[in-house]
Amino acid sequence: MPRSGRQGAPTPRPLFGPADQGARPDRPLAARMRPRDLEEFVGQDQIVGEDRVLRRAIEAGQPPSFILWGPPGTGKTTLAAIAARRAGARFVALSAVSAGVADLRRVIDEARQVRAATGERTVLFIDEIHRFNKAQQDVVLPHVEEGDVVLIGATTENPSFEVINALLSRTRVYTLKPLSDDEVRAIVDRALSDERGLRGTASLEPEARDLLVSVANGDARVALNALELAYDATAPSDGKRVVTADAVRDALQRRTLLYDRAGEGHYDTISAFIKSIRGSDPDAGLYWLVRMIDAGEDPMFIARRLVILASEDVGLADPQGLVVASAAQQAVHLIGLPEGYYPLAEATVYLALAPKSDSLKTARGRLEQDIATTRADPVPLHLRNAATGLMRQLGYGTGYRYAHDRPEHFDPDEVFLPPSVEGRRYYEPTEMGAEAELKRRVEDLRRSVREAARARTGSRSGERPASG
Repeated sequence: MPRSGRQGAPTPRPLFGPADQGARPDRPLAARMRPRDLEEFVGQDQIVGEDRVLRRAIEAGQPPSFILWGPPGTGKTTLAAIAARRAGARFVALSAVSAGVADLRRVIDEARQVRAATGERTVLFIDEIHRFNKAQQDVVLPHVEEGDVVLIGATTENPSFEVINALLSRTRVYTLKPLSDDEVRAIVDRALSDERGLRGTASLEPEARDLLVSVANGDARVALNALELAYDATAPSDGKRVVTADAVRDALQRRTLLYDRAGEGHYDTISAFIKSIRGSDPDAGLYWLVRMIDAGEDPMFIARRLVILASEDVGLADPQGLVVASAAQQAVHLIGLPEGYYPLAEATVYLALAPKSDSLKTARGRLEQDIATTRADPVPLHLRNAATGLMRQLGYGTGYRYAHDRPEHFDPDEVFLPPSVEGRRYYEPTEMGAEAELKRRVEDLRRSVREAARARTGSRSGERPASG
């Protein structure tokens, strides 16, 4: 690998081509303002702050293969290019959207040839690496292991789901966070004061600056693109353009929400929605609901989740919850969006304010444990359906007592569970809402069963607690 005269110090290389390329006035502002080194890099202190391992490796010119996982506009491409420059290495960028196996093989062959001829390493940057399939990722794997290339991948999707385990085991995953408002503000201010940006030609009204920072949503690229568009749309006065809040508002139009209907944003947001309702917070429930609708989520998916929640988390504490959720699902199916917001919002608020019970979910856990650990006894003869003469001869249905023939339509002497789990309790109602009345009813019924059992056997207890 080429070195400068000072022992061990890598020869500096232009980040994206010729040294003056970044300052070319015809390039977009976001490209012109791309940080040239770690000293200009804003944010992500958790991975490139002082004394962090990755920073030390980059500064030493020895970057490992790693994957950067984070939202757009947080510095993934820039950090990869800085690592290559610090290492004095070739920087070759591919996009997984358009590149295929042939492109990968070509880049890797070139890297091996250059390394053999000059000792120079190649940093292979693969943007949106999650879009490569398993076969494409397998092409890179042996060359990362042999050191033919230093792989730096960038992804907005969770690598645990999208990157093959063999490649993950040979790389380190670093998580980037959305930039804070202060960090976006620092980037905007630099664009206004730097010679590569708008120095001396533009200023931002305070309200415009605050709006730009807020609606950028932690994405530096969004902020700089909107600033440039607002600047271009502003007429100069005395050789300077004063960018107003209205100009910024027109440039931004609306906040871009980070949300992928097939990816992690989808699951994270619906998780926040469900947990907010489970936690009885109608305001948070409505917030996450509108976040999903604005991001283009399928309203029927939201409706289905509300129906599930009504049974799983509200349950018999308010049986009307399932009715409301099911009605919302039917209404959304009938009318769609945007009007479908209203039945979804109605169900969201109703379920958030309803009393909560997970007794049915708890019962299922006990049931699954007993079914897994006890004998699967046949259905007792008296409960079987005697549909034919042979079945009746074999005793099917013999001894069954019709409940409606008994006082209160209940027979405390009847046994419905098989011997292996006889006497088990699975449903344990809570004191919440309507379930409190169900609890009194089930306790009365179980008391009658215990008394009948004692009368039959003389035992002091006719039941065992459910396992689990």
